[in-house]
Amino acid sequence: MSQEQHENHYEQPASTATVDGQQDAPPAVEGVVEPAPGTAPSTDELTVLRARLAEAEQQAAEYKDQWMRAVADFKNLKRRTDAERIELIQSASSKLVLKVLPVVDDFERAVMNIPAEIAETPWWGGTQLIGQKLRTILESEGVKPIEALGKDFDPNFHDALLYEDAPGQEGKVIAVLQQGYMINDRVLRPASVKVGRDRGKLWQK
Repeated sequence: MSQEQHENHYEQPASTATVDGQQDAPPAVEGVVEPAPGTAPSTDELTVLRARLAEAEQQAAEYKDQWMRAVADFKNLKRRTDAERIELIQSASSKLVLKVLPVVDDFERAVMNIPAEIAETPWWGGTQLIGQKLRTILESEGVKPIEALGKDFDPNFHDALLYEDAPGQEGKVIAVLQQGYMINDRVLRPASVKVGRDRGKLWQK
């Protein structure tokens, strides 16, 4: 081999030449402008980024507001639905109890007027047990009697049918003509009462 051929044998192609031991960077892609390393974004780029960030924040705030409104609407709907359901149940219970109360009234009157010879019989003891069960059922539905006898007359709970002279009992309920009842802290039927009237106090006035 000649000296010229020997030199050409060790000559490397220009495409693989290195600078300071590194290969040449790959060719740039057409249409893509890459910022130089360590170069800060331009003012226009920052303006665009800030605008996009503000738009994203506004959209996020709108989504949050819509979500909070939806949650509030759902809670209001649930509260209203629950209230309507409870009112419907209570209304149905009230209607049923109102139909039962006359039976309770008749039973109470029978108890008050039972002859002594019958009151001692086992049959009457069983009858009283039925009355107790009936009262227990009413209590389980939230029904309770209105206390009236000896109380101050209150038109919210009492219905005054009669007034009677009663010294020292002015404005007091002196007799219960028909028992009143409440259901779930609401007046189901006011108590029909007789109210005392003190004429001495009337003359003093």
